[in-house]
Amino acid sequence: MITSNIPAIFGDLAGRASNFITCRQARLYRPSPCNGIVAINMFPASGAWGGSSEFVRQFSGALRKYGYQPVFDVESHVDVIVIIDPRDDLEHKAFGMRENDAYKASHPEVKILHRINECDRRKNSSFMDDLLREANKRADHTVFISSWLRDYFSAKWFDRNRANSVIYNGADPSVYNPDGSAVYHGSGIFRVVTHHWSPNMMKGFDSYKKLDGLIADGVIKDVELWIIGQWPKNIEWRSAKLFPPASGRKLAGLLKQCHAYITASRWEPCGMHHIEGAQCGLPLIYHKDGGGIVEAGLKYGVEFDDNTLCEALDRLKKDYALHRSRVLAGAPDGVRMSNEYVAIVKGLLSVNKE
Repeated sequence: MITSNIPAIFGDLAGRASNFITCRQARLYRPSPCNGIVAINMFPASGAWGGSSEFVRQFSGALRKYGYQPVFDVESHVDVIVIIDPRDDLEHKAFGMRENDAYKASHPEVKILHRINECDRRKNSSFMDDLLREANKRADHTVFISSWLRDYFSAKWFDRNRANSVIYNGADPSVYNPDGSAVYHGSGIFRVVTHHWSPNMMKGFDSYKKLDGLIADGVIKDVELWIIGQWPKNIEWRSAKLFPPASGRKLAGLLKQCHAYITASRWEPCGMHHIEGAQCGLPLIYHKDGGGIVEAGLKYGVEFDDNTLCEALDRLKKDYALHRSRVLAGAPDGVRMSNEYVAIVKGLLSVNKE
């Protein structure tokens, strides 16, 4: 039985698969009119998790806003399939490539949108690039989450003559915004923050540990490092202020107490951590090998490498007002991101109607 709280359930997609009403029930609660049914192959997670979950949550909301219906299976009619991640062992997978292929075989008119947000280089793995290549053979349109990532795969296997777009990530602006955020006025403690759901060393923990030591030894003065989330178990912090994983308004509240965001993540396809910081009004201190992060850092941040961390901090403090004005004027935005994806869905469906 479908109860009257279905709209409320659809208004909050945070949760594991077990928290959802069935997708067959969901299809009975359609916007009127329904412009199309979009199957997404990944559920959003609850709490602190990776950037893909935040994307699914925002994208699903935008689909409903514009009269499309997001579902999380291919058990009955769908118009567009969105591949978020092709891995079969993904914790929050809604359906896999086998189900995708079976549906495509029996419904050749269905369109497939592939969002590529991963690569082997970011975690020093050896399977992701090939897995994405195989999944991408099915795509009618491919979205890369940064220009760096598109260039990376173009050098390997992606044909840029195929339909593709670059859509940079964005966070929910109703949560991640500069309202009430701290402002550095040139004196006092300069608070620098980072947050990561993953404890992988490639997230930049070598640089964070170095900064922690420089602060503890008094080499860098009047700077405080905040670390939110998870970190490698073998790291013993000496000066950093530590917080458990957080998400949503709790995370935004912590970010807004700081003045700048540091990201030393290497070869990141794009990520969400620095975006959530930027949308809270925090200029970036970013590693020169940050991959897609560099595209944001060039707009409102200061670059560093393994030998220039102190200098980068000094430059940011000196020119803080300039960099803050830039981040306030040009921070990423989840509404913009979601609307761009919906526009692609609309375009794919218009082909079906021709």
